[in-house]
Amino acid sequence: MRWIKGLLLAIVLLVVLLVGILFAVNNQQAIALNLIWTELPPISLSVWLLATLTLGVILGMLAMLGVYIRLKARLARSERHSKHQQKELDRLRTQEFKELA
Repeated sequence: MRWIKGLLLAIVLLVVLLVGILFAVNNQQAIALNLIWTELPPISLSVWLLATLTLGVILGMLAMLGVYIRLKARLARSERHSKHQQKELDRLRTQEFKELA
């Protein structure tokens, strides 16, 4: 089962790589990007699109970083609480055995 998963992953990565190569080959037009306050030098369209995709992924990851940190802190707090509850339960169990003896 594990080798099937690896094979499927390899096939998907190969297809993505081929699509990316075809995308880059078919979008060779040099385009100067005008950003209202400045004009960037002419670079192929595929480079501009891949650069904006990369920037979007990075910004998305940064936007989710706060949520991720908050959830990790909540998980740590819950684990500490669970450990404290387990200690309390163990203490009550041993106390009950001492009272019975």
